[in-house]
Amino acid sequence: MRSKKGITVESILPGSVAEAAGLCSGDIILSINGIPMRDVIDFMFNKDSDELSVEFQRNGEKKIISLLPDCGADMGITFLPLKVRTCKNNCIFCFVKQLPKGLRKPLYIKDEDYRLSFLYGNYTTLSNITSEEKKRIVEQRLSPIYISVHTTNRTLRNRMLGNPKASDILRELKFFAGHRIRMHIQIVLCPGYNDASELKSTIQDIYRFYPYVSSIAVVPVGLTKHRKLMLSPVTKADALSAIETVDAFQKRFRKKHGESIVFCADEMYIKAGLPFPPLKEYGELPQLENGVGMVPLFLSRMKKLKTPKALSQKKRFLTFTGVSFFPYLSAFINRLSEKEGLSVDVVAVENRFFGPEVTVAGLLTGRDVIATLQDHAERYDFLIVPDVVLREGDTLFLDNVSLRDLEETTGLRAVTTDCTPLGFLNTIAEID
Repeated sequence: MRSKKGITVESILPGSVAEAAGLCSGDIILSINGIPMRDVIDFMFNKDSDELSVEFQRNGEKKIISLLPDCGADMGITFLPLKVRTCKNNCIFCFVKQLPKGLRKPLYIKDEDYRLSFLYGNYTTLSNITSEEKKRIVEQRLSPIYISVHTTNRTLRNRMLGNPKASDILRELKFFAGHRIRMHIQIVLCPGYNDASELKSTIQDIYRFYPYVSSIAVVPVGLTKHRKLMLSPVTKADALSAIETVDAFQKRFRKKHGESIVFCADEMYIKAGLPFPPLKEYGELPQLENGVGMVPLFLSRMKKLKTPKALSQKKRFLTFTGVSFFPYLSAFINRLSEKEGLSVDVVAVENRFFGPEVTVAGLLTGRDVIATLQDHAERYDFLIVPDVVLREGDTLFLDNVSLRDLEETTGLRAVTTDCTPLGFLNTIAEID
């Protein structure tokens, strides 16, 4: 149970400062140096003192201890997850609303929480943010935050959000820019809604808040076959048009500021059939987790990769990925096979569960992977599984199929790898 007041300790690291001070799992930290704790952000904001007076509750009884943290050291406390503020919008493109039944419960949670934006880079529309929360963001410098704008045309934005009462996003951006809060912006491109001239005016409006708007990403709408609204997917022509718009802004911004500021997601270039921009034009890759620059970074690392001297040429490896990344991973695998003599093959898995419009590896289900690999498994010894298809820190796919299920069905030993050239190579080396 999460406490209404204070933050509940989930676990204490053995040998840590917190354990030495006497804190235990289940304790509810009420205040630090007299400052009430609302959530883990308050703890992060107030923990950097030479001495902490920690008021906590255990079994209904309040206690106070002194805690002397080592400078820069982790105190060894893990808290229960935040109680997430959920989204009240009814977005026309909402991916959660396009999910069928039978998946893990957390997948159906629509979060709209500025705290998750700061902590994890989740995108928020700011449609439910209060004046008090905005004040907190400024006071605690909760920066950067990640914001879904989609369009600066208020009437159109409210229609896309399915929320006629959503606040004026330009007013919100102006507030945060005025208080020097950094922002990363997302525009989910929906053909017929916020493309063409609307996209141009939206980018222009957002650019007014540079440099506090640090990056703008234009990403194609994700559609599953389970959607109820008849939204159109981003076609090749749509992608070409969006890239042309973004490219014009990039040239202007690089000339004036030395950085691109606005970017198209990798998937846009794949849909358009165009080469990616040079990696250097992505700057510090501010929206990498949003699929902006992932493939160019992979290709750059692939070219620079130095392979270990001794890798087994006897074991046979099979791996898989989504349809969109298949050509790039296949090129890497072919390079390994030709230069190192490794026996590695890669298979593209079509997403039958969500539909062919969904082509990324991170949304593959265990059932689709099994159905694809069953006819390929006999000639191999190991199956290398990209970690993006599994729940973080777990062995389950989106549909609760486990790695063990995968092993039993294919007859292959399954090992996970991080999705980098070096990670893939290290996985093979560790198997050796």
